[in-house]
Amino acid sequence: MQKGELVANGKAKSIYKTDDPKKLIMHFRNDTSAFDGEKIEQLDRKGMVNNKFNAFIMQRLEEGGVPTHYESTLSDDEAIVKNLDMLPIECVVRNISTGSLCKRLGVAEGLDLDPPLFEFFLKNDALHDPMINDFHIISFKWGTQKEIETMKELTFKVNGILKKLFLDAGILLVDYKLEFGRYDGKLVLGDEFSPDGCRLWDVKTREKLDKDRFRQGLGGVVEAYEAVAQRLGIAI
Repeated sequence: MQKGELVANGKAKSIYKTDDPKKLIMHFRNDTSAFDGEKIEQLDRKGMVNNKFNAFIMQRLEEGGVPTHYESTLSDDEAIVKNLDMLPIECVVRNISTGSLCKRLGVAEGLDLDPPLFEFFLKNDALHDPMINDFHIISFKWGTQKEIETMKELTFKVNGILKKLFLDAGILLVDYKLEFGRYDGKLVLGDEFSPDGCRLWDVKTREKLDKDRFRQGLGGVVEAYEAVAQRLGIAI
């Protein structure tokens, strides 16, 4: 497959055209950012680790009946993915209270949330990804009622699959975000699933094993990602 022109350059990934209009190349870079790009660093091996981590998770989700854009791994830090028409929406599920939820609602950190919380956010860095609801999505034509229902259904399906997967490895899936896009008339999971876009805590110690290590200046970011990968049986 031939790599073409750059079509999108995000905070940690670049997307390229290919000679197949229905396929793209997703390049995982070593760039690491937080606070809407206010804090940026280069972390060796991060792109490679996230690419392999994402491939493993996407394959597990496909096996569990969640359609994804992942096609195959192209290189250590590149993957071939379907060319989706992305919705400007982030779907967030929270299994344990932490982060912005605690600040916003004044609730204690570490509460087990039963049932898990589901929230929509508008994907817009300039506006700091504001929270939205079903009515915003319908009124501004960001998605249809059917797509809203599908996003919720698939996001909770992901939760059921991944909570068990991580728990079996001694890890709590605290919260995460997902993004979806249209492909051949149906919604498909896009973007990535890596420790960049979720919170993972050790079951016993509640040690942070995700990008909060970067946000909070704890160090050992890539080492924590690799430790999670090792527990899951991902060859890095």
